[in-house]
Amino acid sequence: MSTEARPDGVRLQKVLAQAGVASRRAAEELIAAGRVSVDGKIVREMGRRIDPDTAVVHVDGARIVLRDDLVHLALNKPRGILSTMSDDRGRPCVGDLVVERGIVDEHFDGAPRARLFHVGRLDADTEGLLLLTNDGELGHRLMHPSYEVEKTYLAEVMGQVPRDLGRRLREGVELEDGLVAVHSFKLVDSNAGRSLVELVIHEGRKHVVRRLLDEVGFPVQRLVRTAIGDVRLGDQRPGRFRPLTHHEVGSLYRSVGM
Repeated sequence: MSTEARPDGVRLQKVLAQAGVASRRAAEELIAAGRVSVDGKIVREMGRRIDPDTAVVHVDGARIVLRDDLVHLALNKPRGILSTMSDDRGRPCVGDLVVERGIVDEHFDGAPRARLFHVGRLDADTEGLLLLTNDGELGHRLMHPSYEVEKTYLAEVMGQVPRDLGRRLREGVELEDGLVAVHSFKLVDSNAGRSLVELVIHEGRKHVVRRLLDEVGFPVQRLVRTAIGDVRLGDQRPGRFRPLTHHEVGSLYRSVGM
């Protein structure tokens, strides 16, 4: 039986309202304007019923997450915290922050923290944006190099960087495990013998930013990841979590073809 004919389906405008996209009246206006699609097809009829657990809904091209059991969080990982959900040596880790902030109880009714996992890693000395989710397919795709999701870093290095450094990094630098090139590079600030630079990179190899800057003669003194795709760290405090917005979640799904 098709989703449209299912008597137990939920009206599309109600689903959108429950997902926090808009009020039911505003959701009806979105549908009437042809701005809502279900499973790849524009929907304009108000009586359309869908199964929120299986339907793929987009508004203005951005995917709307309908399942209330899916969680997407941004963490500003502090320096000295391991990117693991547990550590058998008792070192401080992301899993500890999940418990301390009540994330487990809030989202999973006390379920094991293993249900929530971090997308990729930041080494212990690197700070900044780390995504956590329980959507395994999204997490897998965000980490897979074939999708080339952009990651933005701010790096503090010693010395004054030369004008041609950006060109060299964009052309690529040979490391022990192959060529690495940045997508973009800019000098943010330079003062008192230190430089602050911003790099955008698609790479996910271990310690790649540190190794890259070390190879060109500018060892990293401090490193912060400030963005993953369209998700930005902003002024989020270290050690704090926040739920991603509908726009941010939609952009992540879109970036990996989901």
